[in-house]
Order: sequence, then C-alpha cells, then structure tokens
Amino acid sequence: MRVALLQLTVSDDPAENLPVTLDLIAKAAAEGATLIATPEATNLLSPSRDWQREALRPEAEDPTLAALRDAARQHGLWLLIGSLALRDDDPEGDGRFANRSFLIAPDGGIAARYDKIHMFDVTISDTESYRESAAYRPGAQAVLAEGPGPIGMTVCYDLRFPQLFRRLAQAGARILTVPAAFNSTTGAAHWHVLLRARAIETGCFILAPAQCGTHPAPHSPDRHPRQSYGHSLIVDPWGEVLADGETTQGLVIAELDLGAVERARSRIPSLTHDRDYCGP
Repeated sequence: MRVALLQLTVSDDPAENLPVTLDLIAKAAAEGATLIATPEATNLLSPSRDWQREALRPEAEDPTLAALRDAARQHGLWLLIGSLALRDDDPEGDGRFANRSFLIAPDGGIAARYDKIHMFDVTISDTESYRESAAYRPGAQAVLAEGPGPIGMTVCYDLRFPQLFRRLAQAGARILTVPAAFNSTTGAAHWHVLLRARAIETGCFILAPAQCGTHPAPHSPDRHPRQSYGHSLIVDPWGEVLADGETTQGLVIAELDLGAVERARSRIPSLTHDRDYCGP
C-alpha cells in the first residue's frame, strides 16, 4: 500500500487553506497513493476563540469536509482527515468546539469519526501555555476504523497516553494514525521518540501527518502567531522511520507492507503478554 501524508502550514482562514490541501491530495493521488492523511486542524489554526466562533461550522455544514469527501470520491482513495475544528452541533453541549478526525472511504462516505480524547492543557514555560479544553470538548470513545488496515484513530496529545494505543492494537489495529500540530518546543524534545515507541509497543505502522512552520493569523493580528514542529513521520512496526517530512509544507510518501505487522509481533509478542498484578 502506498501512503501519503500531507504536511501543512495552515492559516486561520479555512477558505485559504482548502485549495492547498486539495492540490496536495491530487498530487499524492497522481503518485499512486491509495491512503492519504492530513494533519490535525486541517481547516484552520487560530489563536482567537472569537474568530473560531465566527469561522467554524457544524459538521453537516462544513465546506472543508464536503470538499475533502468529494476529493476522496474523485480520486477513488481512502482519506484520513487528521482533524477539523468544528462547531459542536449537540443541542445540549456547553458551547465548546469539536476536534474531530474522519476516515473517508473511496466512495466519499464517512467510514469513521473520532473526537480527540486527551486535551492539551499544559504549561510549558512562563511564556508558553495551552488550555485546549477551554475551547474543545474532549471525546470519550476510542475508534477502530475498518479501512485499509484496520486503522486505530488518535489525534496529537493522545500520543502521550500509551494505553490508548495498546487497546487499539489489541482490538485489531494494524495502522495507527497520529495527526498533529505539535508545538516546536515539545516536538523537538519528544515527537520522534514517542512515535517510534508507540510503533514498537504495538507492532503497528504509525502515520503521523503534522502541521509545520509559522501559521499566519490575519484575523488575529494582535495575537502571537503559533508555530508547529513539522516532521510528519511514517514509522514501521519495528520502530524504523520510513519517511520524515522535515520542516516544510509538502508530501511524505512511503510503501507499507502490512505483513511487517505480524512479523514484528511474532518476534516480540508483548501484546499477548499482559498479566494481572496488584498495586501500587
């Protein structure tokens, strides 16, 4: 299976970002990719919650989702939309947005949805902090999608919770997706090692399409622009990096031999070696 990851530098304008995404999907399809994955926040990254409330749409009305479903159908391929920021259409919700990943089938249908479970609420330094849960409602359901895999779906900060990855692998995942918008500080320190660890622990392929660079925010000129680490990675089940997107926008392509999953797991069958224990 030939897979392609899109590495993007999105702005805070969904209408501006969509043509770039569609162009890269077309190029990946022309190169023979049958599974394409985009990063977290494919439609926009914005430091302004006020602007998000104005720019975002519910799932049923989101133009980016509609266009990407059309693209999957046009090219006849599987498309993992890393995530879209969406207005939550739950009438009993609390006004927070959804950070939702989609697996789109070759006929354009939505094969699976996953709402990011773990919210990035951290204080990295005196000048850098994030409170994702202030704007986004966390999901509560792990998702194993029946696509070209099967595929266990995660998003960004989920990467730091290995129990989620283990459960997905034990449930049957052969591919784990980790679309992200890792910041430059934690990305430089932890991105590669955590992705390789998750691949080794689960015996799965890891597809991690990422945002990169400095994100333009013309609708929030008074806010400090966000920076993302990049380095979209494709990692095999033995922990070897097959492809690295480095730090610029573009495509990352590799061939996956799904037989490598069983070969890795037969050498180190740790997924079947769980034991009950007491404490602490």
